[in-house]
Amino acid sequence: AMADPSSFASPACCLTRHLYLRCRADFGARALRGTVSLTARAEREALRGRVLDTRDVQVFKVTVNGQDAQFAFGEKHSFKGTPLEITFPNELKRGQEAIVEISFESSPQSSALQWFTPEQTSGKKHPFLFSQCQATHCRAIFPCQDTPAVKLTYYAEISVPKELVALMSANRDGEAPDPEDSARKIYRFSQNVPIPCYLFALVVGALESRKIGPRTLVWAEKELVDKSAYEFSEAEAMLKTAEDLAGPYVWGQYDLLVLPPSFPYGGMENPCLTFVTPTLLAGDRSLSNVIAHEISHSWTGNLVTNKTWEHFWLNEGHTVYLERRIGGRLFGEQFRHFQALGGWRELQNTINTLGDKNPVTNLVINLDEVDPDVAYSSVPYEKGFALLFYLEQLLGGPDVFIGFLKAYVQQFAYKSIVTEDWKNFLYSYFKDKVDVLDKVDWNSWFHAPGMPPVKPTYDMTLSNACVALSQRWIQAKEGDLGSFSSADLKEMSSHQLIEFLALLLLEAPLPLSHVQRMQEVYDFNAINNSEIRFRWLRLCIRSKWEEAIPLALKMATHQGRMKFTRPLFRDLYSFDKSQNLAVKTFLEHRASMHPVTSMLVGKDLKQDQ
Repeated sequence: AMADPSSFASPACCLTRHLYLRCRADFGARALRGTVSLTARAEREALRGRVLDTRDVQVFKVTVNGQDAQFAFGEKHSFKGTPLEITFPNELKRGQEAIVEISFESSPQSSALQWFTPEQTSGKKHPFLFSQCQATHCRAIFPCQDTPAVKLTYYAEISVPKELVALMSANRDGEAPDPEDSARKIYRFSQNVPIPCYLFALVVGALESRKIGPRTLVWAEKELVDKSAYEFSEAEAMLKTAEDLAGPYVWGQYDLLVLPPSFPYGGMENPCLTFVTPTLLAGDRSLSNVIAHEISHSWTGNLVTNKTWEHFWLNEGHTVYLERRIGGRLFGEQFRHFQALGGWRELQNTINTLGDKNPVTNLVINLDEVDPDVAYSSVPYEKGFALLFYLEQLLGGPDVFIGFLKAYVQQFAYKSIVTEDWKNFLYSYFKDKVDVLDKVDWNSWFHAPGMPPVKPTYDMTLSNACVALSQRWIQAKEGDLGSFSSADLKEMSSHQLIEFLALLLLEAPLPLSHVQRMQEVYDFNAINNSEIRFRWLRLCIRSKWEEAIPLALKMATHQGRMKFTRPLFRDLYSFDKSQNLAVKTFLEHRASMHPVTSMLVGKDLKQDQ
């Protein structure tokens, strides 16, 4: 078995099969405190102990099958945390199970958790807590085998203040008063499908729900719940389409949770309860592809899982592929090609930023002594998608290729795999087309940095208008600026506006006069769609428009989705007129930012201690 470079807890000698968590969320101390019981199975003879991952977690006591066990912490690693070495009172035979119970407390600085004061929430009355475990942060809540190679079921009982609601990446299993504290309530949860630790999730807050489908509630603070119900109303249609494409949905419930603005990602595919950023609330459902993406993870990622984070493209490339197939079903094949080409441009943009010799732009990366959070980019998503889209075109088109995808999910469901497993299955599924597959430059696709060796073919119908308008602006001289008017955008969808701006960002910065004229005729400052606003503000800062500085700083700090916050801060840092202000603003906001966002923006702005 390949070792996971991001974990100390080798699955080779011991496997966690089930986890039972009992804990209380202490908002005063900003800590989760309780016990976690791990059902462990010995994978070899005469097992004397096991190692678990932890990061900034206190451990008070360990028992094995009810007997006190000795434990010790190993040496602390800069980002992997500290291995917890547990010695069993009696050795285990191969295949024998033991229950390892650990009483623990998380740190207020836990990288997995963000705690909010009431003032930081929409409602301003109650505190809030959410977790984000992907990739390697579950170990910062409680000791665990924090590798995607291991899957386990779980049951949890969470005590919270009784005016709040707790939700998890599991099916809800009731609630009851806390027998130890009448001001608190205990919520119970059950996840009977085995999952990797990174899909463990918890949220606690003043949450309300609206039913938007037979298996879907939308959860949010009450200020946002109706808006969210409208925005995400396509969820059931997307779920049905995904089931048709990939096979039955095995998780029971599919709920959506809208988090506070500091949530670092667009979405997180926590089973039974997708977490999403409020920056998706455009008011017109135009950013719902993120919902299609998280729904798709119910098959690719959550059922078939990358064995280590070096093979993250298996999760994300296939999920983007499915997301775009859902979009094609709901909005037409031209729209799928338009989104696919937008993804190729996003990949170009990422590789321009990271550099085309940078090893993190490989599809399969090496994470020895590399923090997965630092290596994270659009590459596994968009280079992974490009490979699958290229193979679709090579092997007989979308109908043929979806047959492969469905068979792949069936073959590897409930397992964790590496790229070689995927490639071997591809070859066996298309055994009549081996000659075609052998012509693929696998080595460059998997192991070379930069753009892929081949570009797939894209239908340009919906892209042509974006290309034409962006070229008009790029080629315009001062004297041509009068030829632009608001009528230019009359026929364009919000998706096309995003693409128009994305194309301009791939070019050298426009002259300042051009972006000023663009604001005069298009009034982009008035648009609140987060994807449009983000690209527009980047364009302004790159053209050195000083009036955009406060707007860009506001967007970088009023929400914390890293896709937006990191590039905005980087551009502000690169502009001499805003560099000092960018650093000053970051330092002022750092304490209230999500821990991972603050770490990465700190690196970007050379402020990391």
